[in-house]
Amino acid sequence: MSSPQKYVLITGCSTNGLGAALVEIFLQHNYHVFATLRDLSKAPSHFSSLTNITLLTLDVVSPSSIASTVEAATKKTGGRLDVLVNNSGRFDVMPALDASIDEGKKLFDLNFWAPLAMIQAFAPLLVEARGCVVNVSSVAAVIPLYFQSIYSASKAALMNGSEIWRLELALLGVRTLTVMAGSVRSNVFQNMSGRTVPKDSYYAAVAKDIHDLGDGRLAEYAISAEAWAKKVVDAVEKGTTGKVWFGGAASATGWAAWVLPGWIMDKSMLDFIPWAKKIQR
Repeated sequence: MSSPQKYVLITGCSTNGLGAALVEIFLQHNYHVFATLRDLSKAPSHFSSLTNITLLTLDVVSPSSIASTVEAATKKTGGRLDVLVNNSGRFDVMPALDASIDEGKKLFDLNFWAPLAMIQAFAPLLVEARGCVVNVSSVAAVIPLYFQSIYSASKAALMNGSEIWRLELALLGVRTLTVMAGSVRSNVFQNMSGRTVPKDSYYAAVAKDIHDLGDGRLAEYAISAEAWAKKVVDAVEKGTTGKVWFGGAASATGWAAWVLPGWIMDKSMLDFIPWAKKIQR
């Protein structure tokens, strides 16, 4: 007797991104994949020719878009979903003094509130399947990275929320993975707000250096998106629950944040970007 078809829905599946890499690996494990993204023209071109994949337009900050996606998935699966991967998100770099509060709220909408909205909407399908939720957070949630306070805070909110949701969902038979992503070669740096450090900023003298933090040049320990995706899918298949640390320097970062005194972490962060000393007073 053949095993029942397994279903996974992944958000943020644009070309060269983590979501697209996850699609490929879940397909290798014989899942039917709902690959979702806000603009279908940004999906890898070969996705349209693959079998066992359904491409769906989804704006994760739009309740009506989420509802339409739930309806489409329910119709296809008969009312069950084995895995929900909350991968959509955006990276940003900006000194806190120059940050736009409105843009920061939008970042939280995407990086924190959207995953919760997705879990709420898909809960009946996940409970029916005794499924698994995968929330993609970041090691930035646990270390004081210069000029990434809003991004890091949004990922810290997701990390802590995910770990509490894990306990609550476990009561309903649903498993939760909180992926603490380290450095991974992907398109994450292409999805920034596009804002630049103002010319009258206290940090104007290092504006270019700050910009360079956001273009991926410092991701020297990064692993490939495919290698990262394999680790995530393996964890799902093995029944893992709770935090997992995948990506370049992810485990080491988690260890350092847990063990090292604050002053050592502070010094390490300044050593990582020594050019920040140019503006010390």
